[in-house]
Amino acid sequence: MSGGTRIMTGSFYGTAADLEITTIGFRPKVVRIYNETDLSSAIWTDSMADDSALKTVTAGTMTAITTNGITPLSNGFGLGADSDLNAAADLIHYVAEE
Repeated sequence: MSGGTRIMTGSFYGTAADLEITTIGFRPKVVRIYNETDLSSAIWTDSMADDSALKTVTAGTMTAITTNGITPLSNGFGLGADSDLNAAADLIHYVAEE
């Protein structure tokens, strides 16, 4: 494959329930999530299992989560109901890379 890497950024409000972001337009190989309200973050790469992520919370503790994480979709990604990453009404930013 030639050419540059596609990168999409955006934001949404958490729901405290599984949700899908389907406006990316491609299946990402890397997804980063930044919860601005809760000051937590996560990263998922295509070498990781679906519904997982490396999560960092406000105190700086990093955890490998295996449920309620990030799952790639053909046109975006899904985010599980993790209470730090996807709390109801929290402002969440993302970066998705192809």
